Amino acid sequence: MESVAPSSPSRRSLLVAGGILMTGAALGQTPAAADAEYDVVVVGSGAAGMTAALTAAKRGLSVVVIEKAPTFGGSAARSGAGIWIPNNEVILAAGVPDTPAKAAAYLARVVGDTVPSARQQAFLAAGPNMISFVMRNSPLRFRFMEGYSDYYPEFPGGMPAGRSIEPDQLDGNILGAELARLNPSYIPVPAGMVVFSADYKWLTLSLVNGKGLEVATACLLRGTQAALRGEKPLTMGQSLAGGLRAGLLAAGVPVWLNTPLQDLRVESGRVTGVVSSKGLVKARHGVIVGSGGFEHSAAMRAEFQRQPIGTSWTVGAKENTGAGIEAGERVGAALDLMEDAWWGPAIPLPDESYFCLAERTLPGSLMVNGNGVRFANEGAPYSDVVHIMYDRNTPSAPHIPAWLITDQNYRNRYLFKDIAPLLPLPDSWYDGGAVHKAWTVEQLAEKIGVPPTALRGTINRFNTFAQNGKDPDFHRGDSVYDRYYTDPSVKPNPCLAPLWLPPFYAFKIVPGDLGTKGGMRTDARARVLRVDGSVVPGLYAAGNASGAVMGHSYAGAGSTLGPAMTFGYVAANDIADAAGRPAPR
Repeated sequence: MESVAPSSPSRRSLLVAGGILMTGAALGQTPAAADAEYDVVVVGSGAAGMTAALTAAKRGLSVVVIEKAPTFGGSAARSGAGIWIPNNEVILAAGVPDTPAKAAAYLARVVGDTVPSARQQAFLAAGPNMISFVMRNSPLRFRFMEGYSDYYPEFPGGMPAGRSIEPDQLDGNILGAELARLNPSYIPVPAGMVVFSADYKWLTLSLVNGKGLEVATACLLRGTQAALRGEKPLTMGQSLAGGLRAGLLAAGVPVWLNTPLQDLRVESGRVTGVVSSKGLVKARHGVIVGSGGFEHSAAMRAEFQRQPIGTSWTVGAKENTGAGIEAGERVGAALDLMEDAWWGPAIPLPDESYFCLAERTLPGSLMVNGNGVRFANEGAPYSDVVHIMYDRNTPSAPHIPAWLITDQNYRNRYLFKDIAPLLPLPDSWYDGGAVHKAWTVEQLAEKIGVPPTALRGTINRFNTFAQNGKDPDFHRGDSVYDRYYTDPSVKPNPCLAPLWLPPFYAFKIVPGDLGTKGGMRTDARARVLRVDGSVVPGLYAAGNASGAVMGHSYAGAGSTLGPAMTFGYVAANDIADAAGRPAPR
């Protein structure tokens, strides 16, 4: 049988006649502690896995979740937890003028022909039902992220006010002892505050904007009120993962932590269970793999993705090493989009890379390549910026690393990561080469190895654009999306301000990501497919263990989590339908 991906014998077992991969586990060589059995086995306790498990349980199936990490929640728990689902009941109640036709036109324009239209339509059809189901069967509630536009709002069907939602505040006390096993947030919320993802736009501006100060005060008030009530408030990814886990607790679904997947069990051509570190777990009706991507596998990134690449630039959960994808590949799964990721410009800080959102789009900043010249609209969707970095990276015009250039005026006005305006940046950032500072543009250029005259010319040209409020080179600020993480007090263009006040700063920019977006090929029912298009019986995949329904693009905030949860829901419903279980409530 022809292999389904570029050959890598070190990653593979042998393929045998008939196209079924038989491992020691599949032949019955399982640990003595094996022989647990459920209707459905879910691999991974992120948003995809827990949504799938909750759906299966509510359809009357017995289900277990196995999780590699000592914590639950995966990358979802670490995230801001934006969720992109057109036509869901939350945004419709908020007055968003969405329709299925608008959503279909928009998604088709964003994705193109990279992903079959049947999968796109399955996502759009099931997504709203999934959100309603989760709200009926867990303590999760959601808020409309008003104003966070679709990433291409000018496309047909695009929404300038956005379609994204995020979890509402949740009291962590409902988790009991399980709260201690929730995977921590990527950037912890300041003590005493309750902060939603949509608040960060304004918190960044709290020193220079009245609404920013108002939002900061509201965050502090929410925190104070929660403390007085004796609550342990959770928001963003903590709320999403916590709420899903609470739903599983109420449904009696076990989540086995510290239980990595080792292989898939195959009998008579069908996937019938999972071999874990704790033994064989049989699945009467199906296995759903929601184990995340391969962002922390150096071998897989080197095999499938462009250089330079590594495992230190991602902010995905450290346990995401592609084990679920490899297990699927061994049983015949075709792979899609393995070269791609949920990219974004990142600063390689000493402790962990920082995924830049507002910092590169606020006025008074610009990005340059190794020749000291701009190369993109800094306010463009973050995935697009990294695609440009890779596409244009050559020895004569290096784009990796790039550099984010700012001045002291910018530092005096805006939050940078979690560093308040006016406060100095940590010495470790300078010592590790993530940031450089100099009193002249020319000195800064020498420190980062770009031509001084080129950098000076770039800044002079940019300053002229800022004064005029138009960027004829890259059109920064022309799109509604460009203007989300900006400063409304800056005129005439809130995206553009001159760099003039020394010292000047240069932040190293590398191709970071929120996780990889390639994985097992699936159909509209989330069933895993072979390279010839046939189904691998009994095997389903969702989230970053599957090829993304977004293809090489990114429709809006939450284009990772929205489809992950939706296809987890789709997979579980497909299994329940085949098993003849009652329709979901």
